[in-house]
Amino acid sequence: MSKYRHIFFDLDRTLWDFDTNSREALKEIHADFQLEREGLTDAAAFTEVYTKINEGLWRAYRLGNVRKKELRSLRFTKTLEHFGCKNPVLGEDLGRAYVALSPQKTALMPGTKEVLAYLAEKYTLHIITNGFDEVQGVKLERSGIAGFFQKVITSEMASARKPDPEVFHLAFARTGAVAGAAVMIGDDLETDISGARGVGMDQVYFNPGRRGHNEEVTYEVSELDELRLIL
Repeated sequence: MSKYRHIFFDLDRTLWDFDTNSREALKEIHADFQLEREGLTDAAAFTEVYTKINEGLWRAYRLGNVRKKELRSLRFTKTLEHFGCKNPVLGEDLGRAYVALSPQKTALMPGTKEVLAYLAEKYTLHIITNGFDEVQGVKLERSGIAGFFQKVITSEMASARKPDPEVFHLAFARTGAVAGAAVMIGDDLETDISGARGVGMDQVYFNPGRRGHNEEVTYEVSELDELRLIL
């Protein structure tokens, strides 16, 4: 019999297919705003540059060096500037459009609904995410998986971001879970795996790309369906 009673999932890139959904949203934005008129003739190049800039700004956000409002517009302003378009007003417009459109996308990682249905019969499931409050709920509802989860804990609720222990302590307080009877499942070695290990939780590293690493993890899977063998 499993020692676990509560399972905590990360959302983006663990259950919700962030990369696919983001690409689709950016392609639509490129067309809707007619960005080729601004010198961004290639939607794929626009997406590639935006992705790199966005990842860098998210790292800065997790460190507290960039605020939420700044991140949302700056990532697009900097992308436009890369292509020679200095238009901060357009950057803000693109930022608002992306935040409205992206969470509406519904692509999930392969096997998500099936494995959640399996786990929900045995455990109490929750989400711990660094994503913004107002969009994570939309993602869960639109993709049809909100009903699997009892609690959704965001970094904004805790005024801290994974891997900060405060996020996990808030999750324990809100769910009644204890570290020794809970497990964290996520795709990020720093925020999910190291964060959970730091508060005494077991972890499942979801590594679909089979990336090499030297981190100590409790379990590792490359497909969500492998969770059936662990849990």
